[in-house]
Amino acid sequence: MAVIISGISAPISAGKDELIAAALKKISISRSSIFSADIHKISIDARRQSDIKLAASVYLSLDANKESDLCRRYSFCSECSDDTEIDVQKGTEKQNGRIVIAGFGPAGMFAALLLAESGYAPIVLERGEAVDNRVRRVTDFWNGGELDENSSVQFGEGGAGTFSDGKLTTRIGDKRCRYILKRFCEMGAPEEIMFKAKPHIGTDKLRGVVKNIRRRIIECGGEVRFSTVLSSIKTENGVLKTVTAENIGSGVREEIPVSALVLAIGHSSRDTFEMLLGSGVFLEPKPFSVGVRIEHLQEEVDRSLYGKQAGNPLLPKGEYQLSHRRDGRGVYTFCMCPGGVVVPSQSEKNTVVTNGMSEFLRDGKNANAAVAVSVSPDDFGNHPLDGVRFARSIEKKAYEVTGSYKAPAVTVGNFLKRKTGLDGAIEPSYAIGVSEGDLYRIFPDFVTDMLCEGLGVFARKMKCFGNPSAVLTAPETRTSSPVRIRRNEEFEAVGIRGLYPCGEGAGYAGGITSAAADGLRIAEKLISRFSPD
Repeated sequence: MAVIISGISAPISAGKDELIAAALKKISISRSSIFSADIHKISIDARRQSDIKLAASVYLSLDANKESDLCRRYSFCSECSDDTEIDVQKGTEKQNGRIVIAGFGPAGMFAALLLAESGYAPIVLERGEAVDNRVRRVTDFWNGGELDENSSVQFGEGGAGTFSDGKLTTRIGDKRCRYILKRFCEMGAPEEIMFKAKPHIGTDKLRGVVKNIRRRIIECGGEVRFSTVLSSIKTENGVLKTVTAENIGSGVREEIPVSALVLAIGHSSRDTFEMLLGSGVFLEPKPFSVGVRIEHLQEEVDRSLYGKQAGNPLLPKGEYQLSHRRDGRGVYTFCMCPGGVVVPSQSEKNTVVTNGMSEFLRDGKNANAAVAVSVSPDDFGNHPLDGVRFARSIEKKAYEVTGSYKAPAVTVGNFLKRKTGLDGAIEPSYAIGVSEGDLYRIFPDFVTDMLCEGLGVFARKMKCFGNPSAVLTAPETRTSSPVRIRRNEEFEAVGIRGLYPCGEGAGYAGGITSAAADGLRIAEKLISRFSPD
């Protein structure tokens, strides 16, 4: 056990030893009274631009009685476990087939990793390619080649997160989160993710990490089959019996007897949603968000946050998170990528989809973020796939506006005036290129109205949002899954024994870390149910 001392404020130049000394001073004990100490979390407090500080919390390991006494005396002291291991009692039920995992994004990777290391030899089906081939395929599309609908920004080794900032921030209070960070570090992620309040790996480093996770799974007896899609499932009397895996290149199909299927299919597996619905799986529409990507110069963001301190090498690249609500509808910034680029992210032909990506150093000229408006079944309908259809219609309209895979774009100033046009002050980073486009032709009025309102509110909070030359690129439609695959208290799909909906695509996560945690949760359930033999 250990205690966390929070609320430590220090100059931005302070190092680890100074922060630990500040924590000890705060509780009036000496260094000799503790067994060990380390940084728990660290962030920047820029609320006062004239006096920017580090905000930190520190782990301290002491005698158990002293730890309890400190937590009784100080509200800023809390007990915690520094244990990052997952230990599950193995079950006794005999397996009548393999454990199959559909999808190799964060949920599927961590489910497969824990199962493989525990002796269960799972089979992973991933419709996209291994990361190196996937990167070549995506880069070729961005350079004018054909779109591969299976190996894309949305599909392939590592999931959609492989073409992102590799953000690991999450709001879930789950002990598995620290285990996830530790495993990422073991697989090649930078050590700083263990203590940064807003940890990120960067798309460049994340690609190596996911390869190492795959190698570890295979080393422990698991299989990872790329370019292989889950094409059907078969049930008998409410129990899953077999799944069909289809190789996309050859068309060869294999029917696999299964004890369990983990559905870690991601938020963009639209054809799989249709197959599951047709197979009697209970799906329901859920709220999600649609919107645009906004681009500023990174130096503008830094000035908005840090004032005269902007450019100080001790300060990280500026990032923000803004939100506004009216009459039950929200508009908010999402997936902010400092020093990043706007990424072509479509997975269907004749559509346009955007996302954001930055590398570990975040050293690009522009910053970008989604500005997204919440939508719900009240807006698009109550059929399980109505949210999918709503998002697809926006993506198709965007393609129609430009007549190509170029993205429609407009400056904030022109958008607010219901005009089109780009003034050239900020160069859009969208790899395929942008074309002046009327965003009012793409989105319904309730979305554009809320975007306008949100931009006005955000401009009063951050100066850079008041720049009329900031660029809006559309559309952002893959913020989260538009469906939920309902599961029961045993994490199985309603009415189907052995089918385990998991992660973001099933509607139970909202980012890399929370998806990975859900994958671990499902793996733990399977380990506690089945014998590995």
